[in-house]
Amino acid sequence: MFYFPRAEIQTVITPMADNNHFYYDEEKCEFIPVSYEKKKKVVHTLSFWLINGIVLASMGIALLSHYVGTPAEIALKAENRALLNQLETTRSSIINLESQLGEISELDNEMYRSVLGLEPIPEEERMAGTGGSDPYSHFDLYSEETSEILRWTASRLDNLERRLGIQKMSFDEVKAFYNENKEWLRNMPAIRPTNGIILSGYGMRTHPVLGYKRMHHGIDLRADIGTEIFATGDGVVKFAGRRGTYGNLLEIDHGNGYVTRYAHLSAFEDGIRPGVQVKRGDLVALSGDTGVTQGPHLHYEVRLNGESLDPLNYLFADITPDEYQLYREIAESNPMSMD
Repeated sequence: MFYFPRAEIQTVITPMADNNHFYYDEEKCEFIPVSYEKKKKVVHTLSFWLINGIVLASMGIALLSHYVGTPAEIALKAENRALLNQLETTRSSIINLESQLGEISELDNEMYRSVLGLEPIPEEERMAGTGGSDPYSHFDLYSEETSEILRWTASRLDNLERRLGIQKMSFDEVKAFYNENKEWLRNMPAIRPTNGIILSGYGMRTHPVLGYKRMHHGIDLRADIGTEIFATGDGVVKFAGRRGTYGNLLEIDHGNGYVTRYAHLSAFEDGIRPGVQVKRGDLVALSGDTGVTQGPHLHYEVRLNGESLDPLNYLFADITPDEYQLYREIAESNPMSMD
């Protein structure tokens, strides 16, 4: 008789089962399969996978925390990136605002202050630079990228605030000057003589008929024959008649050395003759193509003490800054005049 050593429970792999547990019965001299209650078996299986899942999840979280970061750190990084992107957008907005403020400052110097006889504000004063200690050193605590954009944004915003303050003071000065000189400013040419768009600007231009460059003492405005022409300021008619290459010409004396000219007219309004007083906005003539000209339009001049000035700077009561910039671009881009 064979005698097997005593054993409590052993696991034996048989061809008929994948993975069963057995114990050895000494009396019967055979291995008896161990049977479990179904409930215990389910609990045992679930416990096994739950424990393994917890272990694997813990290992995964540990690895992610080490190489990627905790959920809070990931959220903070995403938030920081969003803030940096917003600061980049703000940078573009600041650059755009600086450009617009530069155009307003240029218009203020060239039109409002120049026309009214006020001293232009120097560019270095308008830029409102600062010196001394670094007011943005506290941003150095952050990363290089963050520190750079925070420094740039803070410094540009501070500069914008100072420049806006200077521009506000300039407009306050212009307003005060206007309030003190309303009587004289009513005489000053300050509106468009007609609503047509500008065709050619002030300065050296090629004459369309004579074919050579010469000084163009005014601006040419689009106007078909018979378009209404208006006085640009209060004044007294100085001349109304035919004059050389101007064709039919109207001159209005506005006082203080200012005279306006309206050329190539087809007709004068009834009652317009030397010595007649006119008000700003009064209908004074109709446009035409008399004189030496390429076609119908209005040639308009502003003169001070006999010297011609750029009429674009004397439309300030009738056009917006955007319209002024558009007119200026058209005037500078066209090398020819209409007369």
